[in-house]
Amino acid sequence: MEIRRITEPADVHAAAHLFDAPPLPDATARFLADDRHHLLIAYADDGTPAGLVTGVETTHPDKGTELFLYELGVDEPYRGRGIGRALTAALAGLARDRGCHAMWTVTGEDNPAARATYRAAGGDPEPRQVVYAWDFTRPGD
Repeated sequence: MEIRRITEPADVHAAAHLFDAPPLPDATARFLADDRHHLLIAYADDGTPAGLVTGVETTHPDKGTELFLYELGVDEPYRGRGIGRALTAALAGLARDRGCHAMWTVTGEDNPAARATYRAAGGDPEPRQVVYAWDFTRPGD
């Protein structure tokens, strides 16, 4: 397995099957143009894109810069081989290299695979946290 940081739209589209929906050309271009946005893809030995992780750096005046692990996904045939853990660790290494003081993510309580992956990669769950979301695509929001 090889993990590469992706900077070209063609590489994103070649790994389209790893995303929740087909990558949008304009959104892909915007994401890749910002050096605070990170996309890592794990490739199987035969060169097939097997998994991905995305992260976004955020900076706050009194906290400094941290990295939000936005999405992690491993294609079904490659699950259970440590690819998710390796991608998470690679993103954490990138965050450290870029001077981030922390990395964080959110996952559902009912997602034991993600929780095990994040814990195996060195993450700890935050106690007593609640996530709020605003969906601006719904009428009335």
